[in-house]
Amino acid sequence: MADHQKIHPLNMSSTRDVEAPQAPTVPLVPRGSATSDKGDPAAHIHYPPFQRTIPVIHTKPPKKRRSCCCRFFCWTFSLLLLLILVIGLIAGTLYLVFQPKLPKFSIDSLQITTFNLTSNSSLSATFNVTITAKNPNKKVGVYYEGGSHISVWYTGTNLCQGSLPKFYQGHRNTTVLNVLLSGQTDDGSTLITSLQQQQQQTGTIPLNLRVNQPVRIKLGKLKLMKVKFRVRCRLDIDSLSVNNAITIRNSSCKFRFRL
Repeated sequence: MADHQKIHPLNMSSTRDVEAPQAPTVPLVPRGSATSDKGDPAAHIHYPPFQRTIPVIHTKPPKKRRSCCCRFFCWTFSLLLLLILVIGLIAGTLYLVFQPKLPKFSIDSLQITTFNLTSNSSLSATFNVTITAKNPNKKVGVYYEGGSHISVWYTGTNLCQGSLPKFYQGHRNTTVLNVLLSGQTDDGSTLITSLQQQQQQTGTIPLNLRVNQPVRIKLGKLKLMKVKFRVRCRLDIDSLSVNNAITIRNSSCKFRFRL
């Protein structure tokens, strides 16, 4: 009889330890899953996403270039401003030194030597006007140059014209001028009728006397450039009778310079 074979129980744990390969250790809680008291501590740390830092380069704004035209206008404006300041300074100094005043004009008398109709129905008029010119300045003289023009008007109609004589008027001088004016006006009959109606309605006849005179101003020994002055006088006379005394009821004159 065969020997009974003894069967010894195997230690399953030891056999498994020897024969079975050892499985890798896996954490109970995977990374990124819900938190566990005994999980991996690294699972609780959240790292921010990686960002690449790009350096900021500050660029300077481009400089504005002034064009030649802009610079030209700037220089021109500066020179003009400087010139105006210099002229103003000189004018102010001269004014303080010489203290100039405007001349004064007045119409003293008016005599009519001719005022009648001609054969062609035009009106012929000749006036003799006495004008007083005053220079009130202490240090300023006035040269009355040639080329002056003086005229007498009635409601836009030129009755007669003439010119002032050429002369020099010194400091604080008063000069009386006798000026002869003559002229002819078309449609004289209509003009005479209008004058008669004006005299009957108001008792006066309004006349305008205009003077355009070129002059040179003398400041001490300095003779300035030629300028022109204008005189505008308003006269109210009683009549336009020939060879009779004409009464000037009202008279006013305005004076101004112009280049």
